[in-house]
Amino acid sequence: MEEEKKIPNHIAIILDGNGRWAKKRGMPRSYGHVVGCDNLEKMCNVICDRGVKYLTVYAFSTENWKRSSEEIGVLMNLFRRYLKRCEKNAVKRQMRVKIIGDPTGLAPDIQDMIRELEGMSAGYDKMFFQIALNYGGRDEIRRAAGKIIADAREGKITEADMTEDCFASYLDTAGIPDPDLLIRTSGEERISNFLLWQLAYTEFYFTDVPWPAFNEEELEKAIDKYNRRDRRFGGVKQ
Repeated sequence: MEEEKKIPNHIAIILDGNGRWAKKRGMPRSYGHVVGCDNLEKMCNVICDRGVKYLTVYAFSTENWKRSSEEIGVLMNLFRRYLKRCEKNAVKRQMRVKIIGDPTGLAPDIQDMIRELEGMSAGYDKMFFQIALNYGGRDEIRRAAGKIIADAREGKITEADMTEDCFASYLDTAGIPDPDLLIRTSGEERISNFLLWQLAYTEFYFTDVPWPAFNEEELEKAIDKYNRRDRRFGGVKQ
């Protein structure tokens, strides 16, 4: 009898390769972002149906502002469209949506959409979906340190209080378990400033498949590979 697969409780995905996928087809990079955005909606449903409780995706990093103004404009308009559509999917899937990163760097209307989406989905708990927008792991740790310093000055926290759990409570992902599996698409094998604190004991899966072509079959390959890993969290195999 085949052993039942372990489903990761939390999957994180670096959504890479949209632009390269489009260029190989003689299309502008913007087309790849549109298709990649549509695929995120589709794969979010697939992952939810697979029984994964937490999903975190890297959509726009603090470093992505270095791209051309034209491409950034396309991405911001896509985010506007996606955030609106995500409201319907949140209701349908009973899914809580949270944006991680620094929203103050985004346009005011996008910040309003984020607040609306997070507020209307706050009571759902079938799946917890985190979207990293204007996010960088170093920036997240820097902002967390700033909050800790402010609380220490006000006497709300002391050095003795500063455990790992306490520090994690100041991060954007407070209350969310660390990822079990990180998937990065399109062949690059680095984490690119994503969840630097949270990925300490995460299993990594890299695939050459670009994000627009990543589908349910590719997800199963990642889960199969995850099931062949021996997770010891710094211990030794008994």
